[in-house]
Amino acid sequence: MDISTLIPGFGGLGFTAVAFVLALLIIVFVHEFGHYIVGRWSGIHADVFSLGFGPVIWSRVDKHGTRWQLAALPFGGYVKFFGDANAASGGHADNLTALTAEQRRATMHGAPLWARSATVAAGPLFNFALSIAIFAGIFLVKGVATDLPVVGALKPLPAQVQELQPGDAILGLGGKPVADFSALIGQAETLPPSAVVEYRVRRDGAELDLRGPYPLPPLADNVAGNSAAKDAGLQAGDVVLSVDGKPIDAFSQLRDMVGASDGKALTLAVWRGGETVEATLQPRRMDLPLAEGGFETRWLIGVSGGLFFQPETRTPGPWEAITLGATQSWTIARTSVSGLWHMITGAISSCNLQGPLGIAETSGQAASMGISSFIWFVAMLSTAVGLMNLFPVPVLDGGHLVFFAYEAVAGKPPTARALNVLMSVGLALILGLMAFALTNDLFCP
Repeated sequence: MDISTLIPGFGGLGFTAVAFVLALLIIVFVHEFGHYIVGRWSGIHADVFSLGFGPVIWSRVDKHGTRWQLAALPFGGYVKFFGDANAASGGHADNLTALTAEQRRATMHGAPLWARSATVAAGPLFNFALSIAIFAGIFLVKGVATDLPVVGALKPLPAQVQELQPGDAILGLGGKPVADFSALIGQAETLPPSAVVEYRVRRDGAELDLRGPYPLPPLADNVAGNSAAKDAGLQAGDVVLSVDGKPIDAFSQLRDMVGASDGKALTLAVWRGGETVEATLQPRRMDLPLAEGGFETRWLIGVSGGLFFQPETRTPGPWEAITLGATQSWTIARTSVSGLWHMITGAISSCNLQGPLGIAETSGQAASMGISSFIWFVAMLSTAVGLMNLFPVPVLDGGHLVFFAYEAVAGKPPTARALNVLMSVGLALILGLMAFALTNDLFCP
């Protein structure tokens, strides 16, 4: 990434920074609140709950004796428990032995193993809970597509034959019946691209044979941030009419021509709101996760397609929404672990790892696309933060849980010397990974 893309002007840089800090503060607060509240429920007292590091710009002490504070550097946070030598709970104060039994029980290091484990695990688990709650809320608000493909709203397309109307239930396509959206998509992909396709629909109780556009037109349903299409000025709702002068009728044609470009620049004629504009862009080589696992490398421009209509939706029940939210969060976590493993083994490019600049840029782009996109991004990032903190690396929550597991098996915690060495190694690994990711932000295309 060229760092100059982050600085189109003071306003653009400021917007990106505010979006990034806001997303980070939400996620950090939820993570640290998980540690705090479960620790309190477990009998462990928190001295300090801090959002940010460095000089304190605001603070107050609550009725439980915890100082809540906002610090000047909003790039993280911490909970300092009673008896901790530092904010990382990596050691305990020298006078811990001078405390009474009741006071020691209120410290992290004097609490039972179950209480310490629950308190540490709560941070990542609260991140996952935030993601699931956000995704579930989005499904409740926006709804999910009905089982039967019913036309909700027609998307603007160039002038062509369009006899379908909102409320039509699609029963057949190209002379073959379709029972649901999966069958509709499957049948569409078998049809040769054409400007007009035959549909069989149910309208007001009667079955009609009508004509309409190709089900999956070369329509930009979404334009990804930090992509060739975004850089070329393409917008959601654009319809690609031709590629290098060759007319197209289906999104599959656009996909195939981009895939066969071998990275060479393409010139697109684009229909936008009744006008035709031209855009030149250069596809980028990217690694995409596969549904069955693993990745495939393809040339992409950052445009995703969809049907020529918005499907009619229904409101899911609370449990269904939570299940869909959990499935979405699990998919993000599984894909992230798979991607990291494939980067380690060299199967895909390490440029897939984003650092703080890349995440900041993505947060700004998500915010610029609207509150819904920003909230979705926060949910995705919260899953990533929760997952990262579960990695068995000292200084991370997962590392502490490994120490607790050792204590449960051995009957005693690791020695202070071993902990110091392991924590130093873990810190070096984290700092090295952050430096590597930052290098990716600056030098990867």
